[in-house]
Amino acid sequence: MGRRTILASGLAAGLAGLLPARLAAQALRQGATSPGLRLAPDQEAMVPVTGGRIYVRVNGALGGKPPILFIHGGPGSSHWSWLNATALADDRAVILYDQLDCGRSDRPGDPANWTVARFLSEIEAIRAHFGIGRWHVLGGSWGGTLALEYGATRPSALAGLVLQSPLISTEIWLRDAAELKAGMPADVRDLLDRCDTPGAAPQADCDAATAAFYARHVRQVIQPPAIAAYRDALPAPFAEGLYNHMWGRAEFTCTGTLKDYDGQPLLEQLDPKRTLFVAGQDDEARPATVANFAIAAGARFAEIPDASHSIMLDNPAAYLDLLRPWLARQDA
Repeated sequence: MGRRTILASGLAAGLAGLLPARLAAQALRQGATSPGLRLAPDQEAMVPVTGGRIYVRVNGALGGKPPILFIHGGPGSSHWSWLNATALADDRAVILYDQLDCGRSDRPGDPANWTVARFLSEIEAIRAHFGIGRWHVLGGSWGGTLALEYGATRPSALAGLVLQSPLISTEIWLRDAAELKAGMPADVRDLLDRCDTPGAAPQADCDAATAAFYARHVRQVIQPPAIAAYRDALPAPFAEGLYNHMWGRAEFTCTGTLKDYDGQPLLEQLDPKRTLFVAGQDDEARPATVANFAIAAGARFAEIPDASHSIMLDNPAAYLDLLRPWLARQDA
């Protein structure tokens, strides 16, 4: 759900042989930065929340059109993966933030803070801190879980809700993951299965097999140098302990506190006219599954071509082309 991709440049050539030609080429291509990308924030804040303070950055002017908040995945990732979305700041304010124990936020490292309810409370804390009367909220992957929980409360401040590649049900997520694993080459599939048992295979082999899966279904590009440098400068670009506690070893197995999560009953509580579901063509959150969630909510679904789970990195141009007019329609 937004976990760091293990695929490193040194593994790329070897992994290319494990992937179909189209996906191998995508996995090796250099990712693009959006025209209008803003690496530096216009303003920053450390917002008090239960357990500490969270880092929030804003590009664009608050007080014009409803701003948009982007919620990162993981659990344990950070805001860097949304940097291409700052291109929207020429039209409305773009708000990125790090959840507690992630990125530039405080890192108390207390598992008592690692609950859906506490992470959910961060969203309203951000809105209140900046005095925002109306806004859009977009969550990706685990961030989509938080966006679902937020949208289901029907807050009066919510102008539009985007659930991108969301974790709605762990049971369904793992069912899809098993199907996607079954589509991997036999040697990769065998390793992925064996690596669920600690010590059953060399760690280097497990990392390579996991990277092959991630290159197909999690992220298909090498990060642009500017975004990679920004990520590497973060104090905690990925909080592995948080990820392992709430999820587990890898995207296709769950042993953590989210193992019984089921947000399907919340789908019917969303405002269908103001909700958009999105998935990438090769997403680990399978497009057919995300489309079914949209149907259950009575909402719209869109599939982004040439993208996996990390849509804003894989194909930012197509994603932004979708978001701009959709947000404008929800502004009214």
